[in-house]
Amino acid sequence: MIKEEKMEITPTLFAVVAFIAFSFQYMSVSMGLGYGTVLTPLLLIIGFAPLQVVPAVLLSQFAGGVIGGVTHHRVGNINLDFRRDDRFIKERLRGLGYLPRSPDAKVIFILAICGAIGALVGVFCAINIPKLALEIYIGVMVLGIGILILIRRHQEGTLSWKRLIGIGLLGSFNKGISGGGYIPLVTGGQIISGREVKSSVGSTTTTVAVTFACAVGFLGYVLIKGDIYWMLVAAAIIGSVIAAPIAARMVKRIDAKRLKFAIGIGTSLLGALTIAKAFFL
Repeated sequence: MIKEEKMEITPTLFAVVAFIAFSFQYMSVSMGLGYGTVLTPLLLIIGFAPLQVVPAVLLSQFAGGVIGGVTHHRVGNINLDFRRDDRFIKERLRGLGYLPRSPDAKVIFILAICGAIGALVGVFCAINIPKLALEIYIGVMVLGIGILILIRRHQEGTLSWKRLIGIGLLGSFNKGISGGGYIPLVTGGQIISGREVKSSVGSTTTTVAVTFACAVGFLGYVLIKGDIYWMLVAAAIIGSVIAAPIAARMVKRIDAKRLKFAIGIGTSLLGALTIAKAFFL
């Protein structure tokens, strides 16, 4: 294994990283935009090595996601009722031992299972996919989701559980392999599948969905790589944890139609910037 040279983090750089993490976690929790999708390349541009950056992004997003998810639930953006849904199981899923009661909890439960599978596959594939191909692939996908949100922002529909499973697997694979690409894809994917916009944001950034994928991905790096740059991790966690509850409360106050439009614009820009970075940075 090639040993990467660590970039030393000064007190000033520590504060800068914490502020950047705060800014991107705020956008992530409030609008479902990509924390890791933007933070990962920016930390690389600053000078940190890829295997320093990705574990720090994963663990800091886990910490911020837990706080953001609890706040989303408390202010009413989502309803996290994880008690067993006996009625649904008896009527449709007799062989399944557990399924949570509320629709938001069902979505999160499915995304969590998909997140564990996709993140582990992504971690093991990380060293085998060319960086340019990966960035173009994520950029095109996120750009396409953003455009579809804008085209279909006035349409209402019913959530497709099959689409949700596919979106969860694909998004968590992106997260495990690059530290990014999960939130804009999964948030946008739920919206264009017919899910209500505030529930889509809350369910994606909440306690179990993206955070479970982050936790599994981080543990994968600990087991495979072992050497984690904890100073970078600490700086990112501080910014992420401070931003999460503030952003979740903002979602409660904003109009859903305006939020959907903002998510469409922001997701499209993230996709376009990711593609541009692949060719020009």
